[in-house]
Amino acid sequence: MSENIPILLLLIICLTVTQVMAGPVATLQTLIEETPEGGVVPLEPGRYTGPVVVEKAVILDGKGQVTIDGQGKASVLLIKADGVVVKNMIITNSGNSHDRVDAGILVRSSRNQICNNQIGNTLFGIDLQEAHENMIIGNEISSKNVTLGLRGDGVRIWASHRNTFRQNRIHDSRDMVIWYSNDNIIEENEGWNNRYSLHFMYSGGNIVRKNSYHHNTVGIFLMYSRDITVEQNVVKYSLGGTGVGIGLKEVDNMTIRNNKIVYCTAGFFFDLSPFQPDRYNFLKANIVAHNIIGADFNSTLARNILKGNAFIDNLETVRVRGNGVATENLWEGNYYSDYEGFDRNKDGYGDFVYNHDIYLDTLWMNNDWMLMFYGSPVISVLNLLAKLAPISEPKRLLTDRKPVFSPNASVLFSKANLSYEPPVIDIEKDEGDGGMPARFASDDDDDDDDEDDEEEEKEIEEALNKKANYNRYFLRQ
Repeated sequence: MSENIPILLLLIICLTVTQVMAGPVATLQTLIEETPEGGVVPLEPGRYTGPVVVEKAVILDGKGQVTIDGQGKASVLLIKADGVVVKNMIITNSGNSHDRVDAGILVRSSRNQICNNQIGNTLFGIDLQEAHENMIIGNEISSKNVTLGLRGDGVRIWASHRNTFRQNRIHDSRDMVIWYSNDNIIEENEGWNNRYSLHFMYSGGNIVRKNSYHHNTVGIFLMYSRDITVEQNVVKYSLGGTGVGIGLKEVDNMTIRNNKIVYCTAGFFFDLSPFQPDRYNFLKANIVAHNIIGADFNSTLARNILKGNAFIDNLETVRVRGNGVATENLWEGNYYSDYEGFDRNKDGYGDFVYNHDIYLDTLWMNNDWMLMFYGSPVISVLNLLAKLAPISEPKRLLTDRKPVFSPNASVLFSKANLSYEPPVIDIEKDEGDGGMPARFASDDDDDDDDEDDEEEEKEIEEALNKKANYNRYFLRQ
């Protein structure tokens, strides 16, 4: 009998160790169902298996020691109830179906808090559908280790309003996409190694501020939307043939101010924006530096208002495709590093008008492959000769009548109005020819017209302020 005691002790020790290593015994689904409404689910450190459905308001707090493993089956966590808290969890291994939108967390309810979770190796990260007033804060999100086109979106928002996304880190996924969703706040997030770090479609009234987006194909792209404010963001290293810092496609009443856009293929990209004939876009106090193109227009557009921006050391300040021009937009008080004038009276503005004229550059503006010759000795010499002894009129892409003399002054002048909300404009067209208001049309350079221009600007400004209010458009909940 005494000989069997060591064997029995060894068996007891092995069973104990096996039980500890096995982790939690009860399933997470059972623990949730046994927790009363508003209670805290009792979670022991370890690994739980999913998928899991939450159908009542409970608190899931993993304290950084709890993993929910979806085992490659569908979405890992589905939240159906309002008022659920999910924090400090590790969520991994969703399914691979784009049709089902297999995600780390599916949210189908409102007023939930999803905070400080690590969501990785999930096809989609967090997916909201008709989910409102949720707080998505401090999460790290990445997709599966597949090629870019096969990844899911880090955050996907569909018909969801008044949500807050703050201090999330989204990387190695496809997009953060916001569709048919209004009045959301996206702030202090970081995105890298994605396709679109932030992509809006058919949305209005959203605020995007203090985010950092780098090493993506596109930083921020605004499509088919209105009334979005984009401010105090940093977008850099959006490279490649389609690299864009901030893009605008068929959008109206955008306020884009105090952003820094550097080292991108194109700093700004404009395509049919503004879209409606009586709407405007406002771009103010942005630093656009060291890009290939500072502002890239897909065609001749009008009613974009660019004030107090600094265009610094871009390979080309502006490009307009289709043999178009950018003179029908308002360029005022911007800094251009290629400005060749002086500031003799020390008022901060250049003494001469800034005109951006192009000569042989028309060749590459419509033929991207010719960029390989940009800056070559032959093109440089021909451009110089065309300036010194032009045999034909150059094409004027833009005119700024009050160019700022230094980039610091540009930012300084604009800061005085940073709190100013540009009016939402519904201005009537000029009577008679039905054309664009004179304020936004290109002018001749004659000094005799300056006084008339100032009077016209004053009249138009009064009209803008008078008609500043209108109801925000579609998709209000």
